[in-house]
Amino acid sequence: STGIDNVTSDPTISTNPSGGVGTIQLNQNSGEMFVCTDATAGSNVWVNVGAGDGDVGKAFGGRGPGTIAGFAAGGINPSGSNVIDKFLFSSNTTATDHGDLSVVRGSQGGQSSNTHGYTAGGGTTPENSGYAFTIDKFSFATAGNATDHGDLTVARHGTAANSSAIDGYTSGGYISTPTESNTIDKFSCASAGNATDQGDLTVSRYGCSACSSSTDGYNAGGGPFYNTIDKFSFASTGNATDFGDLTTTGRGFAAASSETHGYGAGGYIASTSINVIQRYAFGSSNNASDVGDITTARYSVSGHSASTHGYASGGASSGTLINRIDKYAHAASSNATDHGDLSVSRRECAGTQY
Repeated sequence: STGIDNVTSDPTISTNPSGGVGTIQLNQNSGEMFVCTDATAGSNVWVNVGAGDGDVGKAFGGRGPGTIAGFAAGGINPSGSNVIDKFLFSSNTTATDHGDLSVVRGSQGGQSSNTHGYTAGGGTTPENSGYAFTIDKFSFATAGNATDHGDLTVARHGTAANSSAIDGYTSGGYISTPTESNTIDKFSCASAGNATDQGDLTVSRYGCSACSSSTDGYNAGGGPFYNTIDKFSFASTGNATDFGDLTTTGRGFAAASSETHGYGAGGYIASTSINVIQRYAFGSSNNASDVGDITTARYSVSGHSASTHGYASGGASSGTLINRIDKYAHAASSNATDHGDLSVSRRECAGTQY
């Protein structure tokens, strides 16, 4: 590359720069400057050499939207599961068994780094009557069992999970029945160790839909029945703020993130399962909109983020467990299609991707 590309926005992972690796792009509006270190189609990586953080690509939302596979770890079927399923984004298929969690459990969030998946908290006995501290870590590239990475500040299930470039975050959950938590925990993905308290949600709740931009975590809805979308900064400790509202109250939505938007698919309102796919833009405060439907109404669905699509796996409807994996496009409002099946029908898995 020669010179600097002067533009008015940050680079994206989806369009290869004509200069390839080494291309320099300056966002004239923000003053941030980025260097391309990987020009792989659909998975570009841009290192921020301005402020030094807020990279784009593999560092976006943890690793960023995945390009290879999604993972569904643990879950309820109806007792707890330790299975880590893997399914490819590239083709419709039945998921394969990738390994086991260190502890049988469900109802925990899933975080992603460049190389590993993480699950934090969860319910350790049938129907989640127990509460786990455990943060597990497993390799994306190599099949195998998870290892104990550390502990949360408080044992809980029904947690939501966000990922920054270097850290995992665990929000809300049940700390005892019927007491919900508002705590946002933070742990390092690179180094084993216990979580620290990052701040608080605007309201104590469980079963939020958690999405991640390059700079912030978003937690939407949750139980018993909220429609609030919270936003908190990855860069510094502090409490979340009210960002906007979902189209409905509810919990158990499948969360997925694109570069620019957060998504919540399915969910549970009062005693009714829904099939709605909701979307909201990252950045300035705004409300969600209805952009389509998943193939069947269900709740306690796991979410997975790819470069161009969101995926919703498992869940339950009227007490019946579902193994379906749905796929829907980020680019346009449209309904989901059937992408394949989990190896075992279950709900409340931890969803990750790479």
